[in-house]
Amino acid sequence: MSLDWETVDRRARSGDQPGVARLILEATEPERLAFAKAVESGIKGTDPEVYWRAHVDPAPGYALAVIGTAPTAARAATMLLRRGLRDSWQRIQLGRLTQIADARHLDWLGELGERLCVRLPTRDVWDGGDWAFAAGLLHAGGAQPPVTEGVVRGWLARLIGLRDGRTPPLSGRLRDDPHLDLLLPGVFEIDGMGADIYHATWGEDPAQKSGMRFHDAVAALVAEGRLERKPILAATVDRLARGDKPNALRPFVLLHDELAPTVDEIAAHALDYARLLAEGPGAIATLAQRCLRTLDDTGRLDVDTLLESSLPVLFRKEKALVKAQITWLEKVARREPERAAEVFETVAAAFGHPALDIQERALTLITRHLPALPADTVARIAEATTALAGDLPARAAAVFGTTVGAGPGPELPPYPGPALMPAPITAAAELAEEIAVLVHEESGVRWERVLAALVSLHSDGRGEELATVLPPLLDRYPGELSDDTWNRGAALACLGAAISVATGRPRDHGTHQRLYGAVRTARQEGRRGGIGSDLSSAPDGVLALRIAEIAVHLNGSMMPMLVATPTHVNGNLDPEVLLDRLSRAEAEGWQPWPFDLEQALLRLPRTEVPAEVTRRATALTSPAGRQLAQWLGSGGLPDPASELFMQVPAIHERGFVWGVDVPRRMAATLRPSRDGGLRLERQLLTLDPPAHPKWAPDQFGERPGVLAMVLPHHREVAAAWAIGELAALADQDQRGNGRLLPLLAEGTGRIGPALTYGMAYTFGAKQEADRAAAVDAFLMMAAGPEPFAGPVGAALADLASDSAVKLNRVLPALSDVHRSGGSAAIWELLTAALPPLLAANHRALADLLELATQVAVAIGARTEIPGLAAVAGRPGTSRLVREAKRLHAALAA
Repeated sequence: MSLDWETVDRRARSGDQPGVARLILEATEPERLAFAKAVESGIKGTDPEVYWRAHVDPAPGYALAVIGTAPTAARAATMLLRRGLRDSWQRIQLGRLTQIADARHLDWLGELGERLCVRLPTRDVWDGGDWAFAAGLLHAGGAQPPVTEGVVRGWLARLIGLRDGRTPPLSGRLRDDPHLDLLLPGVFEIDGMGADIYHATWGEDPAQKSGMRFHDAVAALVAEGRLERKPILAATVDRLARGDKPNALRPFVLLHDELAPTVDEIAAHALDYARLLAEGPGAIATLAQRCLRTLDDTGRLDVDTLLESSLPVLFRKEKALVKAQITWLEKVARREPERAAEVFETVAAAFGHPALDIQERALTLITRHLPALPADTVARIAEATTALAGDLPARAAAVFGTTVGAGPGPELPPYPGPALMPAPITAAAELAEEIAVLVHEESGVRWERVLAALVSLHSDGRGEELATVLPPLLDRYPGELSDDTWNRGAALACLGAAISVATGRPRDHGTHQRLYGAVRTARQEGRRGGIGSDLSSAPDGVLALRIAEIAVHLNGSMMPMLVATPTHVNGNLDPEVLLDRLSRAEAEGWQPWPFDLEQALLRLPRTEVPAEVTRRATALTSPAGRQLAQWLGSGGLPDPASELFMQVPAIHERGFVWGVDVPRRMAATLRPSRDGGLRLERQLLTLDPPAHPKWAPDQFGERPGVLAMVLPHHREVAAAWAIGELAALADQDQRGNGRLLPLLAEGTGRIGPALTYGMAYTFGAKQEADRAAAVDAFLMMAAGPEPFAGPVGAALADLASDSAVKLNRVLPALSDVHRSGGSAAIWELLTAALPPLLAANHRALADLLELATQVAVAIGARTEIPGLAAVAGRPGTSRLVREAKRLHAALAA
């Protein structure tokens, strides 16, 4: 019979794989080959939405038609890798496929399997279904898989994922798998494979949920001789030595423990263990320390290797590991007195550890053995005591007869202020390049340069150049630069409309009408969002409104320039520069667009304006000039009222908690302090947070500069709008939003509860990069005139009370500020945070007291801290009591 696409398509769309196979089998081979082009054309012409909107997925039927007609493995692979067909591999009836291949006497099924294996995904592999399909083809064709990352991940995911109660345990599946010897080494060699094992957690077996099944299975195969012990142990140690993320290494740590290496096996990998001790994550370094101590106990560890690996260990943050290393070194010194001098010089490296109790342990140990050490060794150790901190330099001076170093640590340099804006864009090609970058990475500075250039180049008669280089961007980025339901009112979509206007490209009348309506609504009613406006009502909507204003008015008036373009990267606009721009406008007879002018006024600093600028402004007669003079005379935009607002999780009527699983989240309300004013200001200064926290808020995270540059001299306003995103860094372990804080620190204005709580939340962020941003912002603000550190300390104490912020995350950041010269500000923070934490007996209090001692000694503080004497007077020798006594003594010295 002859084949036709309509019949094949109809059966495929009805899910009739046997029917499709029957059509292929009943045809002759010449008919099949002749039908191949029709199959390819039919599949390529299928609407992509058919694959996910159809009641029955037609892709498996299409795949059988491909196998039944393709002349080569290459042609078949090309079709099977198409997006619609690729998603259907797991639903293809492999028996039907091999039946067709047998009828055609195909000799390229193995090659097809190899081609598909090369394209297997390396991320989001899930259950390895794609691998299972490719493996079926390999088996049918008698071929072996290539050892690629996608193959190894798919193979392992399939083995781990088969848990339906009828399959044998993982050890049995591994034992019987034909690819075990070929692919298992890749599990150890490919980075991140351990995470695939660790995250295979579904099922009822608790052991399975901790990733234990893999290590149990491999160890069982080693014990029975199916796998050779020596290469498996070597691969395990090598995997640990090469490093990876902690959860990716955990299965190999468990396998190492299960294999329980002998002394001889540890000796064979002694250098690897030494490296792990120095550089590995905490759990792995502890494993290495245990193995090396076992080796040392048998007299088979070289002392030089021990001393060399000990130096980096003595600076590690894991205190238990460092203390164990110091104890071990003392044991070696007692056992080999001829090496004692070298050992204790090594121990002296711990004087530089950031924790005072580690420094104290090292000093106490060395002091005990000092009489037996040579004079030159004692002299070198005495020099090393300069690294001691807190009250320990005085103790060392008494022991070694040295003098105590005087003076505080490094001083905080004055903050030079924000940088000037980059040079303006002067060429259409440069503008096109900047817009292409903007699509991928929005920033406030980049937005301002693009808008300024679009207007100035258009007014300079460069329309032909713009029409040549900008329209291709609209075609290249249709999803971002066009108006659609998902991005309607977004700044990039508004920019696409403005580009169309600037280049004479036919405009979308629906888009133009929506933008015109949004601008009109903002002018008449002073709002964005709601009926008549698709723009965001949040501060980032001001940018979209300004772009909409450009798109609406660009061809209606030959505006030579924007007046709101800032002079500094934080959004600040020099009053004299704005005065010059408005003076030019008055002289040339043009008026700035309304929202361009309002944004310009909102960017003016609120400090005293030079008298000459005020005099020149009052001499202007244009509406814009008179508005500038009035703005300067009134002192600009007054601070709004901002108050804390506590959000709590929403509770379903049956007691189920929806949304954010946090005890509470602090937000802030805003209220303008005057009536009237600019059209923009009421909406910017009015904020009523929802009653319940939002899950993973991210409105401003991708472009924090846009938020900060709207009101650069009212940073409390920006902080109030973004405090949810800063809070989520700590209570939801989000990332990236800390970038906003240094931008706010570069601004000016009142520091209120939103900014202080935002700083406290960011100090407690999970990600180190966000905490580093908080450190940078704190140092910049500490160099300014506004007092703020005390309120931040009070906020930290409040948030730590119910672990909304974890103090163990905060402490390293505070220590970084202290080491960077911000000691006075950190002391102000600590004196505000310590009293409530002492009263609450917080579990991380000992570490905070230790830091307080270091800071107090560095600046010579004598402040009385309420509640400290009571804790220092408690009986016992707990670390909390010891650190309280240390701080109390330092303050009384």
